[in-house]
Amino acid sequence: MMGVGKAIAHSNIALAKYWGKADAVRNLTAVPSLSLTLAALRTVTTVRFDDSLAQDQLSLAGESVQGRPLLRVSKLLDSVRAQVGVTTRARVESVNDFPTAAGLASSASGFAALAMAATRAAGLELPLAQVSALARAASASAARSLFGGYVSLGARAESAERVAPGAAFPLEMLVAVTVSGAKETASTDGMGHTRDTSPYYAAWVESAPAVYEQVRAAVLAADFEALGPAVEHSALAMHASMLAARPALIYFAPATLRVMERVRAFRKSGGRAYFTMDAGPHVKVLVEPSAAAELEFELSKLEGVTQVLRSAAGPDASWVEP
Repeated sequence: MMGVGKAIAHSNIALAKYWGKADAVRNLTAVPSLSLTLAALRTVTTVRFDDSLAQDQLSLAGESVQGRPLLRVSKLLDSVRAQVGVTTRARVESVNDFPTAAGLASSASGFAALAMAATRAAGLELPLAQVSALARAASASAARSLFGGYVSLGARAESAERVAPGAAFPLEMLVAVTVSGAKETASTDGMGHTRDTSPYYAAWVESAPAVYEQVRAAVLAADFEALGPAVEHSALAMHASMLAARPALIYFAPATLRVMERVRAFRKSGGRAYFTMDAGPHVKVLVEPSAAAELEFELSKLEGVTQVLRSAAGPDASWVEP
């Protein structure tokens, strides 16, 4: 029954942010979040169970990976193996078509695709909600990448759920890529450091649910004027808690601030766009489709911006033929 599974999942960018764990052991989030799945940021993962393997193997973009990433993959595979009562090791091959470990939610699409591929390879037929819970145990944001469009993950929730399809509120996102390479502090480490040392962390946890509700209501109403300011506030409040940590967690690069200022100037000139930012130097900009090309061009000219990715809302994660 153990075989091969291949799946595609798309990255998601949170509009209402989560930062911090309510239960680190079970990987449950301290605050609710709401994201937009992106069609242009994709991970393709293949899982092959093989009786000849002594341990799990992981390759990313053709390069063998060891250490912590492999341990996280094996932990998810162990959950799948436990469900079918086997111990067979697996070979995992994963490819992203966007920068990895750089603040573009590659772990979200990566573990979502892994959960899909592994369950298929193991012969399991599970609803997306159960696969979402499996992915969430490895990476909380991965729970959201099982679903397309606008997706929420509640505080302490086991799995994510769709809020609205992308077509119900057809916005686009521009991703201004700045500093290349992996970020210095991984998100999980940064969350723990913020919780342990920032005097603003408690205020973040207390205030984030209300902002989440504003974002959710704006998405359901397809109200961009209400959504945009709430999205920017959520991102900046999250980063305020990081900046107050000791030592401070500073994910901004010089180009990060240039992009933010350009988006604000674009609004002053009559454009409709709002920025958000995760634990990385890149800036994501939520924009109406009619203004996306103009703003994409303007951001691409900024010093320190190496490329601008443009994306509409993405679909559910899916299986494909290996």
